[in-house]
Amino acid sequence: MVQLSVDPSSPVPPYEQIRTRIAELARSGELPTGHRLPAVRALAAELGLAANTVARAYRELETDGVVETRGRHGTVIAAAGDAAQRHAAAAAADYARRALHLGLTQEEALRTAVTALRAAYGPQASDAPQE
Repeated sequence: MVQLSVDPSSPVPPYEQIRTRIAELARSGELPTGHRLPAVRALAAELGLAANTVARAYRELETDGVVETRGRHGTVIAAAGDAAQRHAAAAAADYARRALHLGLTQEEALRTAVTALRAAYGPQASDAPQE
């Protein structure tokens, strides 16, 4: 596996550093679909962290659809692109229903979504439709 590390001086919590790095590696293909991740305790020991910290990162990755837990067979990289798209589509559908329920027009709902995307992504959100 690609070497993982945690920066103890970072303001980003260690579990989030682990979650982000594994997600990046899965998305880039450096960790291919089906690749088995180290056991929670093994990775925790390697990084000098509590097992609960690594377990939280793995749980969040599973919630995001990046990994799958297969019982005794461990935690493996899922088909990340498909899962990410499914989760994003479900979130977008939930948002659309909620905006409709609140009485927003399509334009208002889209403007609100674009504003939120720009806040989350920063300047790189320039590919979003113009308000």
